[in-house]
Amino acid sequence: MSGPLASAEESGWLTDYKQAQQQAKANNKILLLDFTGSDWCGWCKKFDREVLLKPEFKDFARDNLVVVELDFPRGKPQTAELRKQNRYPGYFPDGPAAFIAELQKLRKG
Repeated sequence: MSGPLASAEESGWLTDYKQAQQQAKANNKILLLDFTGSDWCGWCKKFDREVLLKPEFKDFARDNLVVVELDFPRGKPQTAELRKQNRYPGYFPDGPAAFIAELQKLRKG
């Protein structure tokens, strides 16, 4: 299973960072990296339930994002390349609307 949205084929979620980066650039879409710890991260699971699994977010993602899940269960090291990525808060307590608004603001620069 890839991403909180079901299978990769159904959801469009990728697991290959480089492929996602190329796809986002080619389609002029926002690249959303979902760093998660599927077997330990409570906040990640909460974010999945309260934002990523909501129809409002799924609709927005389908039209505006290239999404990639980067799962780091206990003991799986991050690559040096991924550690260089900018950190941005990933949990928005107001649900998908607040998160979508933040993504749109980032896109405008």
